[in-house]
Amino acid sequence: MNSEEEFYDAVTGFDSDNSSGEFSEAIHKGDVDIHQTSRTGRHNGDGQVQENGIKKHRTALPAPMFTRSDFSIWSILKKCIGLELSKITMPIAFNEPLSFLQRITEYMEHTYLINKACSHSNPLERMQAVAAFAVSAVASQWERTGKPFNPLLGETYELVREDLGFRFISEQVSHHPPISAFYSEGLNQDFVFHGSIYPKLKFWGKSVEAEPRGMITLELVKHNEAYTWTNPTCCVHNVIIGKLWIEQYGTVEIVNHSTGDKCILNFKPCGLFGKELHRIEGYIQDKNKKKLSVIYGKWTECLWCIDPSTYESAKKNEKRGGGDQKKPKPSEDAENDEADDMPEVQETVQIIHGSKLLWRISSRPPNSSQMYNFTSFAVTLNELEKGMEEILAPTDCRLRPDIRHMENGEIDLASKEKERLEEKQRAARKERAKDELEWRTRWFYHGTNPYTGTPDWLYSGGYFDRNFFDCPDIY
Repeated sequence: MNSEEEFYDAVTGFDSDNSSGEFSEAIHKGDVDIHQTSRTGRHNGDGQVQENGIKKHRTALPAPMFTRSDFSIWSILKKCIGLELSKITMPIAFNEPLSFLQRITEYMEHTYLINKACSHSNPLERMQAVAAFAVSAVASQWERTGKPFNPLLGETYELVREDLGFRFISEQVSHHPPISAFYSEGLNQDFVFHGSIYPKLKFWGKSVEAEPRGMITLELVKHNEAYTWTNPTCCVHNVIIGKLWIEQYGTVEIVNHSTGDKCILNFKPCGLFGKELHRIEGYIQDKNKKKLSVIYGKWTECLWCIDPSTYESAKKNEKRGGGDQKKPKPSEDAENDEADDMPEVQETVQIIHGSKLLWRISSRPPNSSQMYNFTSFAVTLNELEKGMEEILAPTDCRLRPDIRHMENGEIDLASKEKERLEEKQRAARKERAKDELEWRTRWFYHGTNPYTGTPDWLYSGGYFDRNFFDCPDIY
């Protein structure tokens, strides 16, 4: 098998959408009612909200995670030091039972931060909320050492959450290189969120590094604002021996293309003795480069903001050994924080007096370690109840048999199905090459991001009209 025929299963990426900043025609069309149709979500007579046919979301996976102790990753990776890993076939033992399309959907767990940004009249407060959303979006990777399944070409994933106020659609638009496109919009027509990331993975002997590629865009419709940024680099350590652990590092620059304001966030590398592990430090500046706010915290715990002069004064006092680092009663301005149980590591962030809380991580389920360290939100993503097959596109991740078997703890069946799907994809690619046919994406098209001018995948619209007659047979 040559390299072009080889199916690979590694972290992919995602792309973008509506270049005009307007909502998809599915919202504009009068014959599509997102609040009443049973195809997207509905209200039952008892008043409880139902999303994608599910009234109450599950809190656990069907089967616990299996042990990986019997598998040797070194036998696979020892020939790959310094190489790009996207074309290296990995055994299913190192996966988690989610497709990467579902993994990127975890961005939407903290949609309330987008809603908060929309509600602010002050552009500085909007940028602070957007920065918190950008950090919260990578927080789900904490302790997630399993690799999501690489999406099959043409695979899709949708999620409608009336309780959180959004709907989401993604599609695997390219196989070489692996690219996933996604698009999400607020049900109140208040925001559009889209982006593209296709991480380049490399193995360095003891660690695997995922370098992000592509741009993420958030549009706040009411304020006529667009924000763009890229994710930090993610690194998984001790892939050969020892306890796996994750760090993220690099500079994330969030740009408000309407005002010229920028937020520069430095995700710090671990450093000597691990002092800087998970730490974030940055600031917001206006178009004249005047610092307006300092942001600090940890991407695994919480994010705070404070006036720049107060921050600098506190740091000077800290260096003198007389800093006032006691914990005040902070102005906890982030929704849903009061009900959250604080993780033990939460106490490791020294809060400067006068700081305002922007975001705090939610506690994970008590049995999370037996569920691939999933968050409560992640646990629900592959949920499939009776009747949903009639609603979903036939290419939806929930219908993918290898992931379903793995979720159910049927590892041997999952491995066999994975091999079958790989072979089916290879055969389809050979058939297209024989007939000199190009792959045609269904819900996205290749274009240009209107704010950055960079290549992007834009949403074609129409998915929620649910005309799935011409979807490919990939399973």
